[in-house]
Amino acid sequence: QVHLVESGGGLVQAGGSLRLSCTASGRDFTDNVLGWFRQTPGKERQFLAAIDWTESITEYGDSVNGRFAISRDNHKITVWLKMNSLAPDDTDVYYCAAAIQNILTVRESDYGYWGQGLQVTVSS
Repeated sequence: QVHLVESGGGLVQAGGSLRLSCTASGRDFTDNVLGWFRQTPGKERQFLAAIDWTESITEYGDSVNGRFAISRDNHKITVWLKMNSLAPDDTDVYYCAAAIQNILTVRESDYGYWGQGLQVTVSS
């Protein structure tokens, strides 16, 4: 059974940083694009970042504005999202995901495997 398990969320003050982690099991995701999304209840899921199997080619969403950095380790089957200069608007539930194919994509529908979600709250 496939599992994507996120960790590292929680409460942080505005201007602070967090590093989210996501570890995959139950399937070999070495060749899959891995990504991060976030979602506010009642709204569509928003793309944040993705990284391909080479661990070096990345794509970021407009809302990131250079503040977030995605990385991965294929040996550990883990992907991270380092978030800096956090603001209250970054308060959301954050999800890691694995794409169905190894094509760098921002589309939610291209991701077939999802974590359970992780709350990040940024206080002002």
